[in-house]
Amino acid sequence: MTTAFVFPGQGAQTIGMGKALAEAYPAAQSVFDEVDEALGEKLSALIWDGEIEELTLTQNAQPALMATSMAAMRALEAEGVSVSKAAFVAGHSLGEYSALAAAGALSVADTARLLRTRGLAMQSAVPVGEGAMAAILGLDLDAVRVVAEEAAQGEVCQAANDNDPTQVVVSGAKAAVERAAEIAKQKGAKRAVMLPVSAPFHCALMQPAADAMAEALAGVQINTPAVPLVANVRAEAVTDPDLIRQLLVEQVTGSVRWRESVQYMAAKGVTEAWEIGAGKALSGMIRKIDRDIGSEAVGTPEDIQKITQEGA
Repeated sequence: MTTAFVFPGQGAQTIGMGKALAEAYPAAQSVFDEVDEALGEKLSALIWDGEIEELTLTQNAQPALMATSMAAMRALEAEGVSVSKAAFVAGHSLGEYSALAAAGALSVADTARLLRTRGLAMQSAVPVGEGAMAAILGLDLDAVRVVAEEAAQGEVCQAANDNDPTQVVVSGAKAAVERAAEIAKQKGAKRAVMLPVSAPFHCALMQPAADAMAEALAGVQINTPAVPLVANVRAEAVTDPDLIRQLLVEQVTGSVRWRESVQYMAAKGVTEAWEIGAGKALSGMIRKIDRDIGSEAVGTPEDIQKITQEGA
């Protein structure tokens, strides 16, 4: 069995995530303590006992989801399972930072600070209400690219997330994305759903955020990851720290090539994916991309006991 460790992105956040891990594993609690200290605030209190509206703010959701993923990773390590069990690590958008932290390329403290910067920069790149994202269901990437091009009419409208064969997300100027949703339905999409996001991620409108991340990443130590990272914008494995730094900048405006990333890992022999952290969204996508890859959620003490008792 060849395993990949995959790390969720924004949207997986829930109040209370990671709390049971912290209560069961001192190493998991120490992750939340480290993130709190790095940010100079009790993010853990918001994660466990706060309001979902505040947790969902991009600058909070991003470090919070990373903290939860790393808490699960430390709990796995406490049970004798290290990242070296994985052939690859990969993450969806912000999950790429969690993957790099899990693989030892970034420290937890640096990752928390980078994600706080990333969240604030992505939020401020476009005034609220001027950008939008929509999930197009039932059309493939090539069809959605045609839709986006037709809908743009001089504005930004791009295929942002290629999630699985049945779901591609478009991002850009609000009016253009609304046009894309209508055009997609005319072209046979089953549904086009406007997403409840506060900014148009992974499109050219995010260039100010990419510039901010270039500056932030320039001052951070990036080590060679213990296992290769399958990068969002390349959909192939990378290990060179300088290249990783460059791709993290490109990722802000570039597409999340998740479908191709999973296909790449499958072609390299991956038969099992462990979704480390909150939720099961990636597991659902992986099943639609390649039914031969089994997927397991690893986000609670029960998940960790189950997976380690199965002879991990």
